Amino acid sequence: MKKLPLLLGLLLLLGRPADAGPLFDSLPDAKQSLILALIRDHLPDSTLSKDEQAEELAWFAHAAADLKGVEISVLSEQLPTHDYEAEVLAPAFSGLTGIEVTHDRKPEGEVIRQINLQRIMAAKGQYDAFVNDSDMIGTHARSGWALALSDYMQGAGKAVTLPTLALEDFIGLEFVTGPDGKIYQLPDQQFANLYWFRYDWFQRPELRAQFRERYGYELGVPVNWSAYEDIAEFFTIHVREIDGERVYGHMDYGKRDPSLGWRFTDAWFSMAGAGDRGIPNGLPVDEWGIRMEGCHPVGSSVSRGGATNSPAAVYALEKYIDWLDRFAPPEARDMTFSEAGPVPARGHVAQQIFWYTAFTSDMTKEGLPVVNEDGTPKWRMAPSPHGAYWQDGMKLGYQDVGAWTIPRAMGAEQQKAAWLYAQFTVSRTVSLQKTLHGLTPIRLSDLESPQMQQKAPALGGLVEFYRSPARQAWSPTGVNVPDYPRLAKLWWPNIADAVTGKVSPQQALDNLADAQDRALSVIERNFLVRECGPRMADDAQIKGAEWWLAQPGAPKPRLSDEKPQGKTIRYEDLLRQWDIAGN
Repeated sequence: MKKLPLLLGLLLLLGRPADAGPLFDSLPDAKQSLILALIRDHLPDSTLSKDEQAEELAWFAHAAADLKGVEISVLSEQLPTHDYEAEVLAPAFSGLTGIEVTHDRKPEGEVIRQINLQRIMAAKGQYDAFVNDSDMIGTHARSGWALALSDYMQGAGKAVTLPTLALEDFIGLEFVTGPDGKIYQLPDQQFANLYWFRYDWFQRPELRAQFRERYGYELGVPVNWSAYEDIAEFFTIHVREIDGERVYGHMDYGKRDPSLGWRFTDAWFSMAGAGDRGIPNGLPVDEWGIRMEGCHPVGSSVSRGGATNSPAAVYALEKYIDWLDRFAPPEARDMTFSEAGPVPARGHVAQQIFWYTAFTSDMTKEGLPVVNEDGTPKWRMAPSPHGAYWQDGMKLGYQDVGAWTIPRAMGAEQQKAAWLYAQFTVSRTVSLQKTLHGLTPIRLSDLESPQMQQKAPALGGLVEFYRSPARQAWSPTGVNVPDYPRLAKLWWPNIADAVTGKVSPQQALDNLADAQDRALSVIERNFLVRECGPRMADDAQIKGAEWWLAQPGAPKPRLSDEKPQGKTIRYEDLLRQWDIAGN
């Protein structure tokens, strides 16, 4: 060991791993000291031992030896997880590697806009990497703009690919894999849309007795939309007040705003049952209602074999509007996604069918009306109920997977530096600490760690859900969508027309399906994708709605009874089922 000032030498010896590895041992003493301080001060929780952490961090220092002074800029959505990356991990990585990282955060719409700008320019842009939703996997895989990471890891990026990356440990790897079987993105954070409810209210004997007398079954976690609607009616119309406060049985948002489209693409129709069986997104018809033959999208309209304007989709939109009007707080209709998100924490909402688990940390803060004095939640989360058209084997909800995406056309040094930073933020040295901060898990090893098990009682079912087989029915937008930015922007204006009463739900979805089909035709004609692009039949080849509705699967004909008997399950029984299935 080189001679050091006495204090620094003592710190290094006292904090040194018991069995430091060869990479760590070969570093200069100052770099070793930096690694030990990083583990001690910022990364105390990991599924790796301290020795393994030190060796993994040492690998980054060695791998970046020729990249010192390289500057990269990355962009992600504004979430607590990404704030942690920008404020803690980026400076730590820069100190470790000498690569200067500027980690910007902007609203999701701006992230997509920036990606689109660089994609259209087809040249190096402002950012060297993005954390963007895997909803764009169909776009990235077809456009040729995004780097195919699986190819890069075996080729030009092999020397800068972390040997302990452990891709098999990522719970969302399927969602970042294109129709060609290649990995185009690396999961960085995940959260699901789940059912949220006031467990404490559902346990009250007097409310349970009243519900059973009125509806003929037990108050519990709704399994189907019929039960959800009964519970919404019960709390809004019949209970009305709890502990002197007006309460509501449903929460949503309905303002004419781009976020209104997310309510449906993320993925309302899947819960209703509009698509086909098949995980992760329905085959051949997905939750957007887009039919795919092979790897080629062929249409959205029922007349083309799609389901965007099918009876199941119309049913879903009708229920959304009906529940918003009858059971949600009056102000909900004029709220956006970001405005509606904090509302359940105020304590006057009994349940929400479609709640982002990214709000978990905001729902567990001390002093909230929905948190007990001991810090445990008064609420729980569970799988969302399914609509009348849903069948076993279908997708049941949406899962957001923010994933690292690296442009293909950029300088080799920048590309290597961006790939190193992306891997650093998801490495096993880092990922558990990041998960404990932002509660957006990406690794199975983190979910099974003692630290997460200890924290589970305060998280209202988050850990139990992610460890259960149920999570497999929750997925992001899939590969059927060939150009996410182009198609996603069509949804919110058409949905808003129905919410405001400008047109009927059927007409709104007819308009949406037609607009989506026209967009697919534009993509096909203008060669906006390289492979697996749309193949839209001409008018003479279209078989028509009547023919398609008579075929098995989606699109499905209208049911004679869209409100079957309500069905619920005790929350404790649900957890028991998960435990049995998981073991």
